[in-house]
Amino acid sequence: MISLSQDRGLLSHPDALHVAQQAPLVLKDAPKTISASPWASLFSAPDTADLWITYENLLLSCLRSGDDKSAIECLDRITARFGSQNERVMALTGLGKEATAKGDEQLQHILTEYQEILGENAANIPIAKRRVALLRSMGKDSEAITALGTLLDSSPTDAEGWSELADLHLSQGHYPQAIFALEEVLVLVPNAWNMHARLGEVFMMAAASSSDAQLKYRAEALKRFARSVELCDHYLRGYYGLKLVADQLQEDKIRSKPKNDPDSFTIPDQETLARLSEVAMERLADIVRRYKAGEPLWQGYDSSAIAAAADLLDKTKQTLVR
Repeated sequence: MISLSQDRGLLSHPDALHVAQQAPLVLKDAPKTISASPWASLFSAPDTADLWITYENLLLSCLRSGDDKSAIECLDRITARFGSQNERVMALTGLGKEATAKGDEQLQHILTEYQEILGENAANIPIAKRRVALLRSMGKDSEAITALGTLLDSSPTDAEGWSELADLHLSQGHYPQAIFALEEVLVLVPNAWNMHARLGEVFMMAAASSSDAQLKYRAEALKRFARSVELCDHYLRGYYGLKLVADQLQEDKIRSKPKNDPDSFTIPDQETLARLSEVAMERLADIVRRYKAGEPLWQGYDSSAIAAAADLLDKTKQTLVR
């Protein structure tokens, strides 16, 4: 059962459609307007945070599924309660316009509206974020990077913003900049195991594109994947990356840089690398086995990730047999 008061950000398309299909019934039963009077609760439904989270979640799901009528009704109720000048409401209004826009000309007009709003109030963070998102959706990644960099200058503790900046740089092949942005994320959320693994993946991408710093990048990737599974013992993506990079490092001929090099780094010996690879393989096999057996507490993994892990295990077994 999907709760309407939970975050809609990670819903799959089928789940978003399921939520959107509930909109007519929810809107019918919920009050159209809620008075700000303290006596209103005696005669109508209570004005609770869950109610407005439900409206916002319905709005987002309806926009994803194409139910514009229900989405507009949700937005109208939110606007009536909080006012059109509320920054969050302004962002939701802009999102609604983006979702229903017909062609690049209308999107450009919305972009101009965002710029005008920011001209009046540069500290309107929700609108600044919508502008970045719209720029990216229009394929203007360079402008989006500049806009997001400006936003982070004024809001440097925004971990999601740094993560988005890393993704933008990665889309352009800017590996050093993407690495820097992800390191900023980990300064803010040091125990985010998924971000440690993501940084490990970016280090591996950087290693594949740079022969000069390949070994160093792989050594950094190893540390990040190891940290991710240290923080989350059942993190499939972390074990997958750990297995790959440990095997790659075992194949490298150069073991370390000179001790007097200021950028010197250390790589574990062959025995340690082999053991890391073995542990990663064991954990991946355990996760795949439990998932395929249908064990209740092991069904939260993405099916494509399970398939990729199973494929890696099969390839490893074939190599060992040979």
